[in-house]
Amino acid sequence: MKFGVTTLLLVLAFGQLFCQKRLSIYKTFGGVVFEMDSTSVSSKQVSMILQQNQQAYQEFKVAKRKALIGNVIGFTSGLLVAVPLITAVAGGQPEWAFVGAGGVLFLVSLPFNSSFRGHAFNAIEIYNSGVPSSSHRLRPSFHFYGTSASLVLRF
Repeated sequence: MKFGVTTLLLVLAFGQLFCQKRLSIYKTFGGVVFEMDSTSVSSKQVSMILQQNQQAYQEFKVAKRKALIGNVIGFTSGLLVAVPLITAVAGGQPEWAFVGAGGVLFLVSLPFNSSFRGHAFNAIEIYNSGVPSSSHRLRPSFHFYGTSASLVLRF
C-alpha cells in the first residue's frame, strides 16, 4: 500500500516535468525572443523542442534558413559601408560606390529577416496548437512545514 501511494505521489509530482509547455515568441528591435515559462530560450533550443512536432520543425528550419541568408547579406552590407568610411577617416581616397552597394544589400536583407519572423511565428503557432491547454491539467504542488508536508491538487 505504501509503495502504491508513494508511486502515485511521485507520478503526480514529476508528471509536470514531462508535459509539453507552450512556447511564445516576441518581436524585438533586432529580431525575436523565444520564451518558455517566462524563461528565455535560444534558437537552437527552440529547434530541439520543435522536433517533437514535425510540421513545426520543418517550418522552423525554413525560418532559420531565411535568417542565415539575411544575416550573411546584412553582414556583407555592413562591411561594404564600413570600409569606405574607415578609409575616409584614415585620410585615404574612399570608393563611395561601396557605400551604395552596401545600402542596396541592406535593403535586400530586409525581406529575408521579415520572412524569418513570419516563418518562426508560424512554427511556434503550429507547435502550440498541439500542446494541451494548461487550464485542463492537474497541477500538484507540495508544501513543507517543518516536519510535515501537504499535497495540494489543483484542477
